[in-house]
Amino acid sequence: MVITRNMEKILIGLIVLHSFIVGIMLMFFAEWAVAFAGWANAADPVFFIWQAGAFHFVLAAGYVAEYRRSRSIQLLLIAKTTAFVFLIGGSLIAVTPWSVWFSGFADGAMALTAYLVHRAVQTSNR
Repeated sequence: MVITRNMEKILIGLIVLHSFIVGIMLMFFAEWAVAFAGWANAADPVFFIWQAGAFHFVLAAGYVAEYRRSRSIQLLLIAKTTAFVFLIGGSLIAVTPWSVWFSGFADGAMALTAYLVHRAVQTSNR
């Protein structure tokens, strides 16, 4: 199967959408998001949850800006790989709810998929 630049754009768009939706959940529905994720009564102080939401918006915007400017995904790979290591590593040393494991593996899968697709597109354009 030939992986095209359009396929890569769709993948990047889906990852951006994911980050944007997580940002909305954390900024505007913090208490619900934290409870859904398995943290009972942990939305205090709510400021830090809002901050995590803002961080997701910044990352989503950064992914778009970098890809449009230079067709690069370095920020995405750094952010998703860091999230994978932090979330899985944290889950190995502390008791965490299901969502931490799930998010860690999801971020790792996004990083790996984006890397493989980007590499395939770069190779086919030579």
